[in-house]
Amino acid sequence: MTAAAGTTFWRELIRKPFFWGIVAIIALLALNVIKDPTYLALSINPNNGHLVGNLIDILRQAAPVMMIAIGMSLVIATGGIDLSVGSLMAVAGAVSMEFLSAAGDSFGAALAAVGLALVITGILGAVNGILVAYVGLQPFIATLVLMLAGRGIAKVITGGQNTTASNDSFRWIANGFVIGIPVVFILAVLIVIAVGWVVRRSALGLMIEAIGINPRASRMAGIKPKGLLLTTYILSGILAGIAGVMSVGSVMTVDISRTGYQLELDAILAVVIGGASLAGGKFSLSGAFVGALLIATLDKTVLYLGISSSATPAFKALVIVALCLLQSQRVRSWFRTRRKARPVEPTVVKEEVAA
Repeated sequence: MTAAAGTTFWRELIRKPFFWGIVAIIALLALNVIKDPTYLALSINPNNGHLVGNLIDILRQAAPVMMIAIGMSLVIATGGIDLSVGSLMAVAGAVSMEFLSAAGDSFGAALAAVGLALVITGILGAVNGILVAYVGLQPFIATLVLMLAGRGIAKVITGGQNTTASNDSFRWIANGFVIGIPVVFILAVLIVIAVGWVVRRSALGLMIEAIGINPRASRMAGIKPKGLLLTTYILSGILAGIAGVMSVGSVMTVDISRTGYQLELDAILAVVIGGASLAGGKFSLSGAFVGALLIATLDKTVLYLGISSSATPAFKALVIVALCLLQSQRVRSWFRTRRKARPVEPTVVKEEVAA
């Protein structure tokens, strides 16, 4: 690679929003290493032979956020938004725990619990899609309704109580390891790759973006936006259900008031960090993936540094604002303009006069 080609490569890379997300992850990890040089160390648990360490915790914590961020990316690309994903996580957790508490400890019961949870959240996602695509409600209002109603549905399912169950196969989804890597993270990566392959190797991704750019023009071009909108909201609901299964599987308990609480905001942040436009018409699944990792790293850093819970939102906001400024083309152009407009050094002026 020539010097000119290398310079062009780095310039193109810097323009990609997810690049700054990776930089932010490295910076946060470096901050933790400064406090504790052993922060990145990995060790093997002598009891089960699994890898343990802060990096493993980050990967496990990022998996549910990745799931809802991927679904949110597709919904936002259509010009909509899904505020109900956190509540759907609670519904999925309530359904699976209630089912397992009665079904017992077997592999078949675990599969049935997961399947039932995804069917229910897929149906609720379809409700969002119908309200948006066919009834004509604004996505914000339609999903806000289910955001409020979802936890009520979860309370009805559990009778208003935190439900606990026992099933080793179900627990393995969230707590198991394969080659030292958490199963939950591997599952999340495989789902991201599968969704990315479908939307980018087919016309589906282009049609979703077309709807977000101009719904009327896309309809005149032969795209049926109603069916696509319904599909994206169903997919968002199913991915939220997977995230809910991942969340409750780690402790085998669903807390109706805490499971998925405010994770819809983390999903939106992950999508924005990844470079998607909230106005629709543009999405990046790889960017959302990096954004979810950043959110998990940031949450872990807040706990590790011992930042007060009252100051936690301000710290997270500071990091996110700084990152968004780094991503902004306008801000970077302003810095370039300021650098070019710097006055000429006096010594250089004297040399020019003498010449």
